[in-house]
Amino acid sequence: MDEARAREVLAAAGVLPGPARQARLLALGENAVFAAGALVVKVGRDAELLDRARRELDIAAWLEEAGLPAVRAAESKALLVEGHPVTVWHRLPDPVRPAEPRDLAELLRSVHALPSPAFTLPPRELLGGVERWLRLAGDAIDPADAAYLRERRDGFATAAAALTPHLPPGPIHGDALPRNVHVGPDGPVLVDLETFSGDLREHDLVVMALSHDRYGLPTEAYDSFTEVYGWDVRAWSGCSVLRGARETASCAWVAQHAPSSPKARVEFERRVGSLRDGDETVRWYPF
Repeated sequence: MDEARAREVLAAAGVLPGPARQARLLALGENAVFAAGALVVKVGRDAELLDRARRELDIAAWLEEAGLPAVRAAESKALLVEGHPVTVWHRLPDPVRPAEPRDLAELLRSVHALPSPAFTLPPRELLGGVERWLRLAGDAIDPADAAYLRERRDGFATAAAALTPHLPPGPIHGDALPRNVHVGPDGPVLVDLETFSGDLREHDLVVMALSHDRYGLPTEAYDSFTEVYGWDVRAWSGCSVLRGARETASCAWVAQHAPSSPKARVEFERRVGSLRDGDETVRWYPF
């Protein structure tokens, strides 16, 4: 789904007070995210994401009831418009500063203290999207690389299922990065709730460890994260398993963009090459 198609769906949904062509595109990934006036609208890539969109709305309502700072839905129902899920949200105030790892740690402490909601949170299917992303990549990537990632996926899925956690399992954000925190006038707020799950709390912490090891997060920033949270997941014996699973998923995620983006293809080849070589020092770049 490109921007033009997303705008067609946005126009057909009729959820904005003004023309869809005037909405500002904020992000384009699995969702196209548009802002207009006091609203933000998310248009999902395909109908397979409808259930996840519905669950994200349930999670937003649950977090609001719990008083946890998070983005709030403007409409309680997800729409399916021309085969694409559409959800509508209240637009947050402009940020007062960029989010920092310590802001994320503060919010994660609150999330990890929550009891499970009345509805069922799914397990964190970190590797669940791999097949779909590789399918979307098609022949833009080497079939041998796709087969390699499928093999890694299966191996890490088995290893992850056998882990003994250090922390009690429960609600997690699922994609715990500073980019999913918005610091407004009233403080840090969680956004992008679609990966909320019921699983090992360590999933949320491995994300930042990988940010440090692969994406160049400074040691001082990572240390501030562990200091505020109160524990460093790298001390846990299962850390390498969840790290490996997330690296596999992150590599496959980039692959889906390879057919339309030469930059994505280059980044995919960098990532899969480093995994094949077992080189944990190769720097990865956000895409």
